[in-house]
Amino acid sequence: MVSVLTKIFGTENLETAEDVVQQTFIDALSVWKLKGIPDNPSAWLFRVAKNKAIDVIRRNKHSVQYDFNDSERALLTSEYTMMTTMDNLFKEELIKDDLLRMMFACCHPGISQENQITLILKTLCGFSTAEIAKTFLTGEDTISKRLYRTKEFFREHKIPFVIPSVDELKNRTETVVNAIYLLFNEGYNSTNTEELIRKDLIEEAMMLCKLLTENSNTQMPEVYALMALMCFHSARSNSRLTAEGEIILLPYQDRSKWNFDLIALGNDYMNKAAFGEEISSYHIEAAIAYEHCSAKSFKETNWKKILELYEWLCKISSSPIWEMNKAIAIMQVHGAGKALEALENIKDKKKLESFYIYHSLFGIIYSLLNDKVRAKKCLDMAIELTQSPTEKKMLKEKISVLLN
Repeated sequence: MVSVLTKIFGTENLETAEDVVQQTFIDALSVWKLKGIPDNPSAWLFRVAKNKAIDVIRRNKHSVQYDFNDSERALLTSEYTMMTTMDNLFKEELIKDDLLRMMFACCHPGISQENQITLILKTLCGFSTAEIAKTFLTGEDTISKRLYRTKEFFREHKIPFVIPSVDELKNRTETVVNAIYLLFNEGYNSTNTEELIRKDLIEEAMMLCKLLTENSNTQMPEVYALMALMCFHSARSNSRLTAEGEIILLPYQDRSKWNFDLIALGNDYMNKAAFGEEISSYHIEAAIAYEHCSAKSFKETNWKKILELYEWLCKISSSPIWEMNKAIAIMQVHGAGKALEALENIKDKKKLESFYIYHSLFGIIYSLLNDKVRAKKCLDMAIELTQSPTEKKMLKEKISVLLN
């Protein structure tokens, strides 16, 4: 919805588009509470947003703030052509193109990569500042400042609402793919205190990536590899929680609940990703996820292969998160002592200090080494750092087992 409205008002008026969307959802909360949710909620939202956009245009068609000089937007200033033009702009097939254009507008080279991703997550994916802060392992104030600076850049430069040239496409696609993966990760393990798994975000991430796979301009190896990775992870979603919403760790998941059609689809995308001269991090992460999906049981998982893949992943691009995950594979292959060594030697580990899984992993390792005091201290720290009641409960159960 933001992408269509941004096409109407221009990237320099991104806040106008966001205001229309916000007011549309406020109206939905008010009307749906009284009359119930309509049969087609999406159509209702787009119709209300379209009407609000028309009101803004009528009030401001002579304002210098809004530029209606290009051939398509000029038709919006005439009452004779306004409704037909607006209906055309809100057609489903055009909305898909506008989503792509918006993603690439957000990834303008004049904006830092962190700010590009932040803007995509905020405008296209509807993330809160808290959710974005978690993905960057930073504070909400930092995210608010990034958003303000980026919107100022759009206001000053009036960034064109187009898919970039072939020369620019590669770099911008990398940023778009990164943002989609962050969106997927938020859905897979949400900051939302009520829902650990947000299927709406998972589906949105996969929908955005699918748009990239269907457009001839963006059919790149890393796009297909990310789609494969998300298929493999999503395939396990139904086995990750109990009926009461409690976490089921991988060793105890019922693999009969895995979606094997989605795993097969992931394999198809991996085959499509097998071209070009570069292996991206998404290729390797997808290969790791496939190893988990293809194992008949946790005991039969090929941890040696997974460790090799993590070593490769850490070589091509340094990341404390990947180093932490590599330590888990080391624990499975070489034992808790070597895993502790690996965790303690992570470069840039300060970025992990606010990450509950980091402290939880230390707790597990210390418990395997029979150091109950340190194990409890680390698990207590993990409990403080997560906002999820489900995760807190799981960690408290680990402490209870540890002390018995």
